[in-house]
Amino acid sequence: MTRIVDIASTRGEAEHGWLYTRHTFSFASYHNPERMGFGLLRVLNDDIVNPSGGFATHPHENMEIISIPLSGSLRHEDSMGNEHVINAGEIQVMSAGTGITHSEYNHSDSDKVNFLQIWVMPKKMNISPRYDQREINAQENHTGFKLIVGPMGTENVVNINQDAYFSLAKLDLDETVNYQKFNTKHGVYLFVISGNVSIGSQVLSKRDGIGIGEEDKLEIVSHEPSEILCIEVPMT
Repeated sequence: MTRIVDIASTRGEAEHGWLYTRHTFSFASYHNPERMGFGLLRVLNDDIVNPSGGFATHPHENMEIISIPLSGSLRHEDSMGNEHVINAGEIQVMSAGTGITHSEYNHSDSDKVNFLQIWVMPKKMNISPRYDQREINAQENHTGFKLIVGPMGTENVVNINQDAYFSLAKLDLDETVNYQKFNTKHGVYLFVISGNVSIGSQVLSKRDGIGIGEEDKLEIVSHEPSEILCIEVPMT
């Protein structure tokens, strides 16, 4: 396997009144046997929650859960006693471990919130649940890819219980950036948050994704101002 392209319009879709969501990989009522994840990346949901709506208290275990608000803000509460608001420009991580319950609501009663919900399979099972939240300095992203998530012990980023790396890049028109893998055995999933870019001969637009399994260094060229999320994960 070298490259798998996921065009935005082919994602799973669900409308729940308070929630409109698109699923890159099989999730809930959307099941596609050809889209069961990419390596240890299991879920990439693109959620839009109406004002004051949200996910009531529900459980998770043995999963690394990453939330990245793209616009608006989320109100979070969990069984560890955390009560936080996560705004656009921040990132939240939960290691569910032995078990956790939490709720996630739109913090606004007038504006929608749009956020990416990402699940990665854990490295160690049944660890103690943990929570972390950090601001992302968007301006720094203009210097290339900025690491925002790393394995436990990685400094200046939120940590997860897996040898995985998340990086963000914001590109101006006709800008070129390179991504070098942290581990040559890993795969890379690139998700275009906004804009239009080329990776080799493959052109990707807003909310398109591509999984790349064998190339160690990638060159991305923007055809308009763009933002890209890069998720590097073990493949097994």
